[in-house]
Amino acid sequence: MRDMKLGVFDSGLGGVLIARSIRERFESVDMLYLGDTLHIPYGNRSADAIYAYTERSIDYMFKAGCQIIIMACNTASASALRKLQQGYLAENYPDRRVLGVVVPTIEYAIDKGFEHLGVIGTNYTISSDVYAEELKKINPSMRIIQQRTPLLVPLIENGGERWLEDVLDSYIQPLIAQGIEALLLGCTHYASFKDIIRKRYNLEVISQDEIVPYKLDLYFERHPEIYNRLLLSGQNEFLVSDITPSYIENAQRLYGREVNLKHVEL
Repeated sequence: MRDMKLGVFDSGLGGVLIARSIRERFESVDMLYLGDTLHIPYGNRSADAIYAYTERSIDYMFKAGCQIIIMACNTASASALRKLQQGYLAENYPDRRVLGVVVPTIEYAIDKGFEHLGVIGTNYTISSDVYAEELKKINPSMRIIQQRTPLLVPLIENGGERWLEDVLDSYIQPLIAQGIEALLLGCTHYASFKDIIRKRYNLEVISQDEIVPYKLDLYFERHPEIYNRLLLSGQNEFLVSDITPSYIENAQRLYGREVNLKHVEL
């Protein structure tokens, strides 16, 4: 029976870019997006806080009818995903799935054969070393230069694009000076300026909005029992835990079409 939705979760609105790219690949699937905008940015929170916020959001989405949820937040994927899968999910929703964005991104970077990689992300994602550790497990010779970029998410969420290039220069030029051949965007928000990075710095860019839909397609091929539960009426729901005029404007800009943003209590 097709009676469930595909969920996309993020700490804010960056995951809207993932939702957009998923919608372009899966035109008919019913999709529910939840952004925990009340607690953004997760990247400056403690591990306990990140887990609590993430579990609360995922629980809301399962109760709202999601069969599978894409955790379109690198910080939550790095900090909370494994604990959720092994504890909360196994105990409460063993027939449902939560998938992160870190593993498919690592697989892509390895498949491309990069040897000198820059990684940018939130304070938590970079401090966790999740990308460096997992990449080096597969390719010990890979050189990885990481850079915390805490100003980028607030710029995107609050319409600060006029300062974007100066901030990017301060973060990315030191990586270029160390000879990176590609830049991994370790935050889904950063997909909104991937083309600026490509043009301004002439770098190969690994952007998760280009990776996740393809990997999700492969997942559905391996797990048709999950895909066959999904409603196919093409409906969208966009929910946030805090709503402001700028959130509405940014959600529509990132999604590329009109978005009916609704506030919910988590």
